[in-house]
Amino acid sequence: MEDQNERPYVEVCFSPRQFPLYKDPHDIIVVIDVLRATSAICAAFEHGVEAIIPVSSIEEARDLQDQGYLAAAERNGEIVDGFEFGNSPFSYMTERTKGKTVALSTTNGTRAINIAKVSAKTVVIGALSNLDALTDWLIKQERNVLCLCSGWKDKFNLEDTICAGAIADALMSTGNFQSTEDSSIAAKYLYQSARDNYFGFLKSSSHRRRLKKLNLNEDIKFCLTPNQTQVIPILKGDRLTLLNQE
Repeated sequence: MEDQNERPYVEVCFSPRQFPLYKDPHDIIVVIDVLRATSAICAAFEHGVEAIIPVSSIEEARDLQDQGYLAAAERNGEIVDGFEFGNSPFSYMTERTKGKTVALSTTNGTRAINIAKVSAKTVVIGALSNLDALTDWLIKQERNVLCLCSGWKDKFNLEDTICAGAIADALMSTGNFQSTEDSSIAAKYLYQSARDNYFGFLKSSSHRRRLKKLNLNEDIKFCLTPNQTQVIPILKGDRLTLLNQE
């Protein structure tokens, strides 16, 4: 029997605020912001975006916009004044963004990406929309994995935790990964409770209600529909690109 201590770990961190407690010894960090940043990022690459520069502040996005980049910014679910689009997946399904590099700043997701990159060898983007492709790739890496949920303003949220739980469940089900944190076990069980009906399970979640008030029901439906793409965005330097472009 394989020595349990030699198996890689998969763990779940519920929010960026807790990240310092979890950051070691993980080799790969999967950043998750289902509603909507990482779903939009996956959609962007599926529809031909060349690269995305994730920035934490609106000021950074404006600076890159002034340099001639396409720039997008979202705060509290809404497009920031002065930007033509935010983090709706549908914003990236046009010819305008195809082949372009886009600077992106969001309330939670891009901040989590920039937190993760400080200490991780590899940072990749996870969402329900690329779930199977991502988990298949992670299984093959046989390295320690941390699923970092972007949450909502440093607080726990359901949709990111369920997605992280799906990843943890897939990896642990192989028998080749282990987990020691209660957060990972809790995320796995939340996923198992939700997987047959994401829409129903998340009907009362705080961010789904927040987006519904903004008439973003189509965004919600898109983001909660799994396995729409095979793309895996990966961070290279200051920008995200496609994993198969390495």
